[in-house]
Amino acid sequence: MIMRALFVALLLIYASGSGKVAGASGAKGNRFVCTAVPAGTDLSCPVETTNRVQSTSPQEEELRNTIIQLRETILQQKETIVSQQGTIKELNSKLARCEADAKSRGSPRRKDYSKNTMGDLPRDPTETVEQLGKTMQSLKDRLENLEQQLRANTSGGMFPNELRDLLKRRLTDLESQLLTRVAELEEEKSQLYNETTAHRQRTENTLNSLLERITELEKSNSAFKSPEDFKVSLPLRTNYLYGRIKKSLPEMYAFTVCMWLKSSASPGIGTPFSYGVPGQANEIVLIEWGNSPMELLVNDKVAQLPLSVSDGRWHHICITWTTRDGFWEAYQDGERLGTGENLAPWHPIKPGGVIILGQEQDIVGGRFDATQAFVGELSHFNMWDRVLRPIDISAMANCSAYMPGNVVPWVDANVEVFGGATKAALEICEDRLFDS
Repeated sequence: MIMRALFVALLLIYASGSGKVAGASGAKGNRFVCTAVPAGTDLSCPVETTNRVQSTSPQEEELRNTIIQLRETILQQKETIVSQQGTIKELNSKLARCEADAKSRGSPRRKDYSKNTMGDLPRDPTETVEQLGKTMQSLKDRLENLEQQLRANTSGGMFPNELRDLLKRRLTDLESQLLTRVAELEEEKSQLYNETTAHRQRTENTLNSLLERITELEKSNSAFKSPEDFKVSLPLRTNYLYGRIKKSLPEMYAFTVCMWLKSSASPGIGTPFSYGVPGQANEIVLIEWGNSPMELLVNDKVAQLPLSVSDGRWHHICITWTTRDGFWEAYQDGERLGTGENLAPWHPIKPGGVIILGQEQDIVGGRFDATQAFVGELSHFNMWDRVLRPIDISAMANCSAYMPGNVVPWVDANVEVFGGATKAALEICEDRLFDS
């Protein structure tokens, strides 16, 4: 319909131009005037021709307005096409930046998160994925706005389908590449997480190894050849020289205590060790006081032991006890010299007390009596929460085996000395041979 109206308008313009030419040549010859006659008009009637050529009918005016509107529409379409071309260039530029960024990220050593692409990608892969999603949604919104504007501007004309299809293909390609990039970033995020977890595990393992090594060095940080190769010397009978075991005892229903002793004190060697708990200072005591034989006290109940170690030489002694019937055994130098029973039967050894070397406790950890102090040297004080076999006790006494106590082991870091008591290096088996 628009093309038909345009054709009629051009025909009228041409006719008007022809009339003017005819008017101009009237001086030389005849002049013919063409007049538009409506269909169905009686041609025999006179027709008025005055100023017909120079007048403008409403139909002509409407056609002219239509042409002007068509021209404006064409100009608007041209502007829209130019704007869309700029959008396409911008999309192509961003796509190229995405491709360049993807290539630059191909090698882990060339990652540079300081250069932003597609709208300042963040360093965190999760934020990168979210930012890419926002960018893709923004591009979709812009395309929809463009289509709405084009539909509004070209309501009376034809929109070029080729341009719209091209934009859709470009957007589809861009969306596909963005999804590919998102998948790559997700995979990269997973790899980074795995690498971080593995690195954290390696770091923790290394730190644990270092801590274990430091602990070993601290335990072995001693002036002695081995942590157990030392002795405690208590040379005077006073109430202020003593040693203290840092570890306490758990609740026990049996025990074995072994040690090496060397003393020439008289009368009686004193108290090699005592264990006191709140409410009972004499929970376990080994004592030789005055002219009395050596005694073992459990819960302040007494059993006399057939041991004699006051000859100034090293002797290995072991005492075993069990709450069942209060049965006890006494060993000297690997040989069992005595047994007995009914020593605090069915009494459990109470936990959380204090072990003192060289003094008898009247209260837990203190109030020592100088007349009961041990005078001499002591080493390899070990304690177990069970009754050892005779063969194990004999092996330790003969220096053919060494068994640290599972409740109280004899190590340098576990023994404190006070009041002038000293610790000195000792290789007990060699020293014992020298005494012999």
